[in-house]
Amino acid sequence: MFEAIGNEYLVPFDGAFSVGEAATKPPEDAPGKKKNKEQLEDMIDEMRDLQRMLFAHDKYSLLLVFQAMDAAGKDGTIRAVMSGVNPAGVQVFSFKVPTPEELDHDFLWRTTVRLPERGRIGIFNRSYYEEVLVVRVNPKFLGYQKLPYDIDLENIWEERFKSIRDHEKHLARNGMVVLKFWLNVSKEEQRQRFLDRIEEPEKNWKFSSSDVEVRSRWDDYMHAYEEVLQATSRLWAPWYAIPADSKPYMRAQVAEIIVKTMRSLGLAYPTVDEKARAELLEMKEVLEG
Repeated sequence: MFEAIGNEYLVPFDGAFSVGEAATKPPEDAPGKKKNKEQLEDMIDEMRDLQRMLFAHDKYSLLLVFQAMDAAGKDGTIRAVMSGVNPAGVQVFSFKVPTPEELDHDFLWRTTVRLPERGRIGIFNRSYYEEVLVVRVNPKFLGYQKLPYDIDLENIWEERFKSIRDHEKHLARNGMVVLKFWLNVSKEEQRQRFLDRIEEPEKNWKFSSSDVEVRSRWDDYMHAYEEVLQATSRLWAPWYAIPADSKPYMRAQVAEIIVKTMRSLGLAYPTVDEKARAELLEMKEVLEG
């Protein structure tokens, strides 16, 4: 199976991750804004070639999962990092409030039916992890899920962690590379971005009063994120906790992890046997004649 590449933001697999110790800002010696943008452009150029190879190789698929608090920059990061790839080879899905159809299935169903096929890149803007984040902070939502047994809040989250781990391991065994990014924005930076959305008319549509309500439960969400990352970062389905207070730095880091991961897969264009090669040469003669 695929194994996670090393990186300073890789969440350990031993349950030792701590939200309180996770960086929200770039390190002091990090490149400046211009260098980060140049690095991002370099990664985009390489990703463009790797995506073509991924499609032609047709044995792996790539699933990118993005989770974060509001205003951390998920949409902008997806847009910036994937700006150079062929849209025909990428599919993006956002998961919000479950529909009645989705509630008639288990909690993994609505994302499972949208997984990328071999050769393609799938992006989940939020994901099945909402079921152990938003739902955990607001357990009243469990009441809408038509669960066939009495809800045991002491055990249901660990049961769902186990389901997620089993699900991701199954995907990895079958050639899906799962990379999960938690964009770790600080509470103060989120506050400033919310104010920007209010003060700038062209950003007003991005802001909702519910954003402030969610923000009031910040500590509850941080506790939920910590347990999620501790329980589900694995060698075959790693989490990366990326500092999100600097958007250029965050985007460059995400792009670098994706590119290095794709490099590690041993992707190659298919080769043809001697018979097929001889047929190609015959067709060449016909076309040239």
